Amino acid sequence: MLTRAHEPFYADQVAGMPSTSVLIQPSNRGTTPAILYSLMRLREMDPKGIVAFFPSDHYFSDDEAFIRHIDSAYTIASLRPEVVVLLGITPETPEVEYGWIEPGRSLENSLSRSAYHVSRFWEKPHQTLASSLMERGCLWNSFVMIGHVNAFMSLIRHTLPELIKSFDSIRRALFTTAEPSAVRDLYSTIRAARFSEDVLSVQPDHLAVLRGTGLGWSDLGEPSRVLSILNRKNVRKEWGARPDHEEKWRAAAEVATG
Repeated sequence: MLTRAHEPFYADQVAGMPSTSVLIQPSNRGTTPAILYSLMRLREMDPKGIVAFFPSDHYFSDDEAFIRHIDSAYTIASLRPEVVVLLGITPETPEVEYGWIEPGRSLENSLSRSAYHVSRFWEKPHQTLASSLMERGCLWNSFVMIGHVNAFMSLIRHTLPELIKSFDSIRRALFTTAEPSAVRDLYSTIRAARFSEDVLSVQPDHLAVLRGTGLGWSDLGEPSRVLSILNRKNVRKEWGARPDHEEKWRAAAEVATG
């Protein structure tokens, strides 16, 4: 899922991909329309399918451990089709720039001792609160999500019914030559919405969180985090050491986070 304005950054990355695997939004309306547009198409392809969403600007140092956690999340989603499973990250520091998930009781019938109901969300807490959340066993929100297509659709339907109605109006145009123009007209009328704040935080009862440990996760939305990862991997780049490139890094980070 991409946005037209970012084409100079992604064109070479998707050059060899089938056009059916690339969805391009005409403009940025936040994460919710992007997710919903994906879901609408996936529902047409397989209404009983299980789908996963992965933010493009995140880093995991241990790919194999990450895949094991994703496999567990798929298993949970297949056993509990009514819930969306979030990957929570065991925190290393009381980070104030991340969203946090407060786990509740253990998730029944999930075959995993690391899966919990979601009690609530905390978005970018102040330092004192972040320290308290860390002590209470709360988790960083990686925004990696796995669940049945209809479980995601249900979340949005209960929180933003008008947005669902707007996207339903172009359903017949999907997978036809009329789709690009229909999507362009639609995006010119819908308001921006953020999935974490406008959907997830409103429906915690329909969510589960899987505790992720040993993944070496970082959100690369800030230049300092990118440089920290490069230093950890002993990668030195000339552009990474020059302070006059700070603004370029910030621009790239804004593109990555949409």
